[in-house]
Amino acid sequence: MDDHVGDILAQRAKLENGAGVAIFFSVLLHAAVTAIAGWTAWHHASSEPTSVMMIRFAQPQAVAEMRGGPPSPAAIAAEDRGAPPQPKPKPIEKKTAPPSPFGKSTKKPAEPPPPPATRNPPPAAPASQEVPVGGSAVTGLEGGDFPYTLYIERMKTLIGSHWLRPQVGDLTSGTVYFTIDRDGSIRDARVETLSGNGLYDRAALRAVLETSPLPPLPFGYNGTYLGVHLKFR
Repeated sequence: MDDHVGDILAQRAKLENGAGVAIFFSVLLHAAVTAIAGWTAWHHASSEPTSVMMIRFAQPQAVAEMRGGPPSPAAIAAEDRGAPPQPKPKPIEKKTAPPSPFGKSTKKPAEPPPPPATRNPPPAAPASQEVPVGGSAVTGLEGGDFPYTLYIERMKTLIGSHWLRPQVGDLTSGTVYFTIDRDGSIRDARVETLSGNGLYDRAALRAVLETSPLPPLPFGYNGTYLGVHLKFR
């Protein structure tokens, strides 16, 4: 009987050991399944792309306009009127000295050459350098180019009004040299060519000196003086 009981206890022990092993493997399998399921869910979640939300902020100027509200009618009217026009400055008038009445040049422009003639004309007589007016003639000028013939004519007229020719021969003549400053003053007057008659030479020199001052030299003349060789006859 004791042997029979021992067999029963041995079988029971084997059954208990087999149940424990089965429970252990069941728990282990359950834990493995749970771990695999958790890893799969985590991997799926990490592989999905992260969504980004873009927020666009309003410009400072637009925010200021929304806060400021619509402009007032007075401001709109002021903008329409604009700033008042500024008065134009008055031009500055330049004061200039009155020009000399003899400032305009009387030199004639160059004339075109004449057409060639079929026959050779006779040679023309050389023009005289003397410009006779009454009893005097200008034989030369010094100081620069002086094309103002109106001034020369006026000078000879004024000197001729003081010229009292002595009663001498008609062929008697003499030359007086003098200079004219910019203001018309006559300087350095002297008898340059004697006539052979002292009374005649003194009368010619006196006519020049009594005419001073002459009109001012033309404003277009660049020289500082004008030297004149005036022949009396």
